[in-house]
Amino acid sequence: MEKPIAIIGAMDEEVEELSQGLTPVPQFESQFLDMPVFQGSLGNRDVVVVRCGIGKVNAAIATQYVIDRFRPAYIINSGIAGGISPNVRIADLVLGTHSAQHDFDVRKFGYARGVIPRLAESTFKADSHLLQLALMAAQKEIQADRLHQGLIVSGDQFISSREQKQEIRDFFPQALCAEMEGAAIAQVAAANRIPHLIVRAISDLADGSAPEDFERYLSEIIPVLNAVIQGLLSLIKD
Repeated sequence: MEKPIAIIGAMDEEVEELSQGLTPVPQFESQFLDMPVFQGSLGNRDVVVVRCGIGKVNAAIATQYVIDRFRPAYIINSGIAGGISPNVRIADLVLGTHSAQHDFDVRKFGYARGVIPRLAESTFKADSHLLQLALMAAQKEIQADRLHQGLIVSGDQFISSREQKQEIRDFFPQALCAEMEGAAIAQVAAANRIPHLIVRAISDLADGSAPEDFERYLSEIIPVLNAVIQGLLSLIKD
């Protein structure tokens, strides 16, 4: 039997269109409260779509549950993010080449910001095959200057001030965007040796106008994001 592809998003808005597009559209009852899981086919692929909830703990729980229950071939984290790099604009798309937790901080013990002590790696690399396919899918939906590849950072914070944004840039100068789940999903996927990819559309610029921009642009960018995800699924052959 073909292993499914798991798609994990934090909010209803990030997974609703994908879950409703499944054939059939059954909701699988998970053992966790407030974590709907949908299983079916999207295009020609068996897919599990999960709304994990906001934050790293929720994301990690959902990822490990999906791995244990469904044994996915790949894990894709799809959602929105705040732009950190000055080269990133609202409605751009970021493909994460790697990810890290920007709020993990044990510098008092001599570790750099984001380093998880006693773990071999604290930066989690995306699967190169998925990344290449996602790039191909995205190029059909988005202009080249709106498409980026690089570091995505995660933390249990909604970044919405110049001070917060600058702090992330100080410690992670290569970061393109910040969100609240991706690196946790990546860490669990890596621990289970399952290929993963984070795909994020930029909803705001992680500054003082972030809350308003988030609400204003969410409905515009999600359809494009979902088109890229569906295009990626159509390109996965193994």
